[in-house]
Amino acid sequence: MITTRSPLRISLGGGGTDLPSYYREHGGFLIAGAINQYVYINVMRPFTEGIYLKYSHLEHVNAVDEVQHPIIREAIKMLGFKTPQVEITTLADIPSGTGLGSSGSFTTALLKALYVHRMRQIEPKELAELACEIEIDRLGEPIGKQDQYIAACGGLTCFTFNPDNSVDVVPLQISMDTKFDLEDNLLLFFTGFSRSAGSILKDQNSKTKSSDKDMIANLHFVKELGLKSKTMLESGNTEDFGALMHEHWEHKKRRSGGMSNGQIDQWYDLGMKNGAAGGKLVGAGGGGFLLFYANDRNKLRHAMAGAGLEEVRFAFDFEGTKVLFS
Repeated sequence: MITTRSPLRISLGGGGTDLPSYYREHGGFLIAGAINQYVYINVMRPFTEGIYLKYSHLEHVNAVDEVQHPIIREAIKMLGFKTPQVEITTLADIPSGTGLGSSGSFTTALLKALYVHRMRQIEPKELAELACEIEIDRLGEPIGKQDQYIAACGGLTCFTFNPDNSVDVVPLQISMDTKFDLEDNLLLFFTGFSRSAGSILKDQNSKTKSSDKDMIANLHFVKELGLKSKTMLESGNTEDFGALMHEHWEHKKRRSGGMSNGQIDQWYDLGMKNGAAGGKLVGAGGGGFLLFYANDRNKLRHAMAGAGLEEVRFAFDFEGTKVLFS
């Protein structure tokens, strides 16, 4: 049996500029952080021929084209199994549809496990590109590339998305004190709302493709905020970084009417009045997790707990997609 895992992620600036509809014209930049919450994949060879899948549904089929799970179907096709005899089981620390990039984590962990199953090696950037090929090119999802890249590479990482589709991957150059500061003062709270990232990003994607001036200007500004975030974090200026998160969220909300709702806005305002310097919804928006940078984390925790929001504590992951057992 082979067991792999990929980390989930939080985005720290520049999110949304990783969609091909934007970066192929203007270039994109963002900072993401892999966290120690994971998607796990088990792959083994069963005694009888066929494809056995255990996720939120059970599947047992004889041919690849009969597989209902789109990512698993395309991954098996990509690996070129001639006589499929494989069993795949998936687990996750946090449910999908919560804004932490679970789809990219799932795809990278799955591909890594299938590569090991076929006794083949794969490097993180190649793994990320193959995961993007499955989700963006083969399945036509209107999503970006950050989830696949940060899952595969891990760490606190800067990504530059070039118009020629290449991606530059550079670690964020921060001190150990700044890393501990971020782990201590970035607080993650589950809103209870889950959603499909594709449905939220579809609107952004179509507006960008049609060169909507407001959308392009919004993404230009968010990219600049990502670059400012890099400068602030690398100089250890975390308090101003927290304030920048608030500015980022205010611009992010303008991209789509589905980005937030009245309840989420109410919780966000509650956080800002109780110890947060700034914050935002993680990922595409529309639900999932509120991420705050706290000036007073105890006061913020008490306020959010009083409102019924559960906190997920985390540290950063610097390993990316890896094999746990084979």
